[in-house]
Amino acid sequence: MIYVDYFISIWLKFFFLLTPFFAVTVFLVMTQDMTIAKRRFTALKTTGAMIIICLLLYYFGNIIFQIFGITLDAFRIGAGSILFLTSTGLVMGNSNKTKFEVDGESDISVVPMAIPFIVGPGTIGALLVMGAETTVTWKYIVGSSALVLAIAVTGLLLYIAVFIEKLIGKQGLNVMSKISGLILAALAAQIIFTGIKSFLNL
Repeated sequence: MIYVDYFISIWLKFFFLLTPFFAVTVFLVMTQDMTIAKRRFTALKTTGAMIIICLLLYYFGNIIFQIFGITLDAFRIGAGSILFLTSTGLVMGNSNKTKFEVDGESDISVVPMAIPFIVGPGTIGALLVMGAETTVTWKYIVGSSALVLAIAVTGLLLYIAVFIEKLIGKQGLNVMSKISGLILAALAAQIIFTGIKSFLNL
């Protein structure tokens, strides 16, 4: 039971970290000149890129901290702050991430879709922190599985982005992005508070 609870908890965190509904909105804007087939192929490539990038960040966070001499608590505070700014942009609707012009022949799957639109600075920081906090082998295995599933679900949403837009409309996507932003803000605050509490040895 403990494995299932941990899996669900981590999956939810990763899912909202990837801001899937905002990702769908950006994806629709940036692929509007593409055919349905190319949109779907781009969605699959973006998903593959996200899996590789996120797993690398999740597994090698400790090494990065050691190389740069950064403490986990300091990184929690910094990453949480950036993540909070990201969530503010989603809630207020003033994010300028979509201001990136491409033509219909450009490959946007890795850059800018995977990075930095979906896996942005705040998400990168949170992934590093979560990976560094994991010290037990079974948690690494369960955490990795939850991460891959969260990415796969996000990729599926990109794959059926046109259908989602028809189903709930642009306004619906905007509302879902704002709700995701609120949850992301709470997650960011928790990361910051944990860093401060641990730093002050409370």
